[in-house]
Amino acid sequence: MELSRLTKVNKYVYFFEACRLLQKMIDISLDGFLLTPVQKICKYPLQLAELLKYTNPQHRDFKDVEAALNAMKNVARLINERKRRLENIDKIAQWQSSIEDWEGEDVLVRSSELIYSGELTKVSHPQAKSQQRMFFLFDHQLVCCKKDLLRRDILYYKSRINMDDMEILDIEDGKDKDFSISVKNAFKLHCRNTEEVHLFCAKKPEQKQRWLKAFENERRQVQLDQETGFSITEMQKKQAMLNASKQHHTGKPKAVTRPYYDFLMRQKHPTLPTTLPQQQVFMLAEPKRKPSNFWQNISRLTPFRK
Repeated sequence: MELSRLTKVNKYVYFFEACRLLQKMIDISLDGFLLTPVQKICKYPLQLAELLKYTNPQHRDFKDVEAALNAMKNVARLINERKRRLENIDKIAQWQSSIEDWEGEDVLVRSSELIYSGELTKVSHPQAKSQQRMFFLFDHQLVCCKKDLLRRDILYYKSRINMDDMEILDIEDGKDKDFSISVKNAFKLHCRNTEEVHLFCAKKPEQKQRWLKAFENERRQVQLDQETGFSITEMQKKQAMLNASKQHHTGKPKAVTRPYYDFLMRQKHPTLPTTLPQQQVFMLAEPKRKPSNFWQNISRLTPFRK
């Protein structure tokens, strides 16, 4: 921002141009010169590795070159990780746009990484009611969704849990004292502020262990982001959601569900939408027929032929 402001002031423009001519440099803008070293950061480890290869271990510069190589490897790794995370925000925005009945703030307001996802049984107070739900663990939050009864690939938003306030408790198989029910492959999320408790059960022991590991990874990711100062700008968040919204509106039409088919058949002159794929039109038009037993009956009569 400061450089852009200076390039609009004549005296600084003349100064920068005079410096360029004195040094006999190519005719590119000052921000272009500043960008060039940054663009080559990922090449520095290769150059330093080559330099270290031909440096005598007894040479006084060997340790410094080795330290520089390790430092630049870490920098390159950090850049690649940040680039991957920025690409992930588009995927997260697209995922949210596919969820029906979304409520509250966008996932990207607090999160930028999907840590783990899977199906769990959630047990709720006060009657220990159990519900099968899909859960998506992001950094800072756990999003709960419900599958559609007919279309299992359609998800409805139900709730979310703030992971920053939660404590993960591994529960042994047997009767749980808080919910007064027998549980298996269970764990709890306990809120430190409100003392609220969420009970979850996995289908298999290995699934439970994967969830417990995922919760550890989530806390580790949050701590690493704080240490490295990783963050997503408001402009990047808004642009990702805008792109996802456009893609969602111009995407492929959803498949015809049974209620919609029944509605069409009840009409006096049923018509099908022009956006419906031709294959689905044939599937609706042709009723399923039971296989004929004609040839089986013929084969049974074969021994009685003269």
